[in-house]
Amino acid sequence: MATQITLHQPRRLVVGAGSIEQVGAWAHDAASTLVIATPITSGFADRLKLSGKVVVFDAIPGEPDIATLEAALSSARELKPDLVVGLGGGSVMDVAKLVAALWDSEQTLADVTGPNRVGGRNTRLAQVATTAGTGSEAGIRSLITDPGKGNKIAVESPHLIADLAVLDPELTYSVPPAVTAATGVDAMAHCVEAFTNRKAHPMIDGFARMGFHLVGKFLARAVKDGADTEAREGMMLASYYGGICLGPVNTAAGHAISYPLGTLLHLPHGLANAIIFPHVLAFNQPVVAAKTAEVALALNLGEGLSQADLRSAAHGFCADLGIEMSLAAHGATEGDLARYASDAHAIRRLMDNNPIDMSETDVLEIYRGAF
Repeated sequence: MATQITLHQPRRLVVGAGSIEQVGAWAHDAASTLVIATPITSGFADRLKLSGKVVVFDAIPGEPDIATLEAALSSARELKPDLVVGLGGGSVMDVAKLVAALWDSEQTLADVTGPNRVGGRNTRLAQVATTAGTGSEAGIRSLITDPGKGNKIAVESPHLIADLAVLDPELTYSVPPAVTAATGVDAMAHCVEAFTNRKAHPMIDGFARMGFHLVGKFLARAVKDGADTEAREGMMLASYYGGICLGPVNTAAGHAISYPLGTLLHLPHGLANAIIFPHVLAFNQPVVAAKTAEVALALNLGEGLSQADLRSAAHGFCADLGIEMSLAAHGATEGDLARYASDAHAIRRLMDNNPIDMSETDVLEIYRGAF
């Protein structure tokens, strides 16, 4: 019998080309709005059609840290917004969640770290995705980097869920092929890691299947032609489904092993996940053989594959998208790998979800395989 789960989704979801313009109509009564963005995604702010006072905070880097969050909170406290809009990828939306919840609260980031510690939220939150990868617009989690410790701070709460989520494929037309590829594999990894998880649930399996089938159908097309609206929308849906998978089930070893590559090697999150994906997929195959076969079929990797052939085929899937799959090519050294393995193995909130136990030596071997 399946365990109990609780599924949280945005109160309203709008999908389709041009849907960014619906944000203003939805938020017509907002007197003041803080838009969280990057210098690139801030260019979409006028398309939100917002009324009232609008302030854009666009100093969000690829891996937002504590200082980034504090700067965004200061901007919010000066404005006192009725609405916070996250306009960007996962990093932007993760910051937007915490700003909406904390700017008028006495709670600090330390107070809310972990599950279900956010006391509440008074400010409306809209999430407008501009990439197809993290699925952060669908979820209840936010990740912030602690540069001092070199790890990720995770906050999880139903109070972080969006009131409105918008998936407008036109906003992803300008995403470069390399970023499209890496973030697309990240979306797939969310689905696959939830699907093959110790905490896997039949309902979440359904979202996961829809997600990785869409990736198999549309990711290569989106990489080849950024203005392919059908492919871009398919990938945004895959990303959203992956975000739903993160709520009650979450990821597993793949993401745990990718995190040190972000915090220590400073690789973009999607790229780190793509490099690790083939190795963890093959490592887990013996204990989740039927589900792994489903994934392989959906991605057109082949049928009846051995572990070695599966690893090779999955590696080829990512490489054919233009992803550089060697850690060495991204600046890692062999001397770094033991530190990565130690840090990854310690991320128990994810490692404990993996369908088969991994020792620190197993993790190190995966890094060596990816090196």
